[in-house]
Amino acid sequence: MADDHLPIVETTQNARSLRWRSEDDTDAFALVLASSPALRDAFIALQGDLGAGKTTFVRHLLRALGIAGRIKSPTYAVVEPHEAPDGLQIFHFDFYRFADPREWDDAGFRDIFAGPGLKLAEWPENAAGRTPVADLAIKIEAMTDDTRSVTLLANTPRGSDLLARIAA
Repeated sequence: MADDHLPIVETTQNARSLRWRSEDDTDAFALVLASSPALRDAFIALQGDLGAGKTTFVRHLLRALGIAGRIKSPTYAVVEPHEAPDGLQIFHFDFYRFADPREWDDAGFRDIFAGPGLKLAEWPENAAGRTPVADLAIKIEAMTDDTRSVTLLANTPRGSDLLARIAA
């Protein structure tokens, strides 16, 4: 992935900075991430302002994992479950409107995060103290043109495995 198509701008032991010049770069990144076995039970936190590209990235990742049909944003439902053709359970959370901590327990989110499957969470800071530490945090920032500055931070050994796949 460290080719001219998706340049790695900066690298440290637990972090990478990328530049996505187009949605094709987002798709290419999603394809590489989807190929990692470490993704199966990972928790990925997606950070960035409204319109940064968090949901667009999730759509590309879900497509790369074989999800067909309409992929809705869980902005109002808080979570949209999916199942990949290989049986992988995927949970796409959007905590943008999340305000009541009791909702966490009532909705069974604790069980989802404790169980198997890929968890993707937009606006994870709105559920701070409820979610576990993200294996990989992805911060997407829109630049003045169509490019995106993307920062990846591995917080766990699983996150480090995902980061190693991206840098390979």
